[in-house]
Amino acid sequence: MEDKVLRKLFLGFIHIHILHHAAEHPIYGVWMVEELKEHGYDISSGTLYPILHSMEADGLLTKEERNVKGKIRKYYTTTDKGAYILQEAREKAYELFKEIK
Repeated sequence: MEDKVLRKLFLGFIHIHILHHAAEHPIYGVWMVEELKEHGYDISSGTLYPILHSMEADGLLTKEERNVKGKIRKYYTTTDKGAYILQEAREKAYELFKEIK
């Protein structure tokens, strides 16, 4: 039960993390899985890719396909809407963390 609740909570953090990095530079799935692991999130590509696709469908990310060593790699970048959502999330997170600190 606790794992399911924590997973739901951390899913929001993962979305914010994705928006943050995609705002800094184009990201791709394998890189993002590794980045999230560095921050303690054990997420598989089978979990990450549907998140990326839903964020793209919601207009938060835009996708660009690039040929890398003969393979197509999908790079994601934060859209204007995604940047707005990221800023809102930062403000809300800051207020929350001040309160629960």
